[in-house]
Amino acid sequence: MGRGKIEIKKIENSNSRQVTFSKRRQGLLKKAYELSVLCESDVAVIIFSSTGKLFEFSSSNMQTILTRYSKCMDSLKVSTPEIKPQKQESMEADVLKEEIEKLKMKHLRLLGKDLTGIGLRELGELEQQLNEGLLSIKERKEQILMGQIAQSRLQEQRAILENETLRKQVEDLRGFFPSTSHSQPLSIENHPVDSAIKGGSASPEIVRNGGLVDEILDTTLQLGPRQGFVESSRKKMQSTQSTTMRDGETQLINSKTQANIP
Repeated sequence: MGRGKIEIKKIENSNSRQVTFSKRRQGLLKKAYELSVLCESDVAVIIFSSTGKLFEFSSSNMQTILTRYSKCMDSLKVSTPEIKPQKQESMEADVLKEEIEKLKMKHLRLLGKDLTGIGLRELGELEQQLNEGLLSIKERKEQILMGQIAQSRLQEQRAILENETLRKQVEDLRGFFPSTSHSQPLSIENHPVDSAIKGGSASPEIVRNGGLVDEILDTTLQLGPRQGFVESSRKKMQSTQSTTMRDGETQLINSKTQANIP
């Protein structure tokens, strides 16, 4: 079972406090010794007890270590900045204002404004600066345009590749279906009932009874050559007319027979 965590606070009992101090001091000095041996480092420990008693440990020489410590502290000290007089601060502010005015004047001259009082030499230098600036601007503009052109060409190539892929897919799909280049247009034939009645091939009674409606009224949708369709329709029409005439004759004979019966 592990040791419980000890609360870090002042030990009120003086005897217990002294015992704890002795144990912890010995442990600290032991750790300092181990650190100096294992890591080959200079270690110095100075301890004053609550009664003012001194305890110390040093891996080499205490005085040497303290001297090294003092030198390191001196080098790390930062000098306190001196307070500048108010007059010096005002002078520095005036210098900064002059610099700002010069920069503003230079900016205006670069824009082609306030050129009064400038000599020929200064004008030449200003012209050279402007030319260099224009060249830099043109170069940058050309770089941007070339980049846009390259991007457009890349997009065009992608579009061409996509179109080629789609064309191949369409050709592959066409291979699954037969060629319809020689197909004939569809033809529709309608044989009305009235033409059969007017031609005498059917009587109104037969038509009303439904004997000829389904046979003569024949609207056919035919895909293929029109000539063959016409021939088949003509044969079918002739067969229908013959059947109708036979039915009419039979009905007429039956009517006469019934009339002769007393």
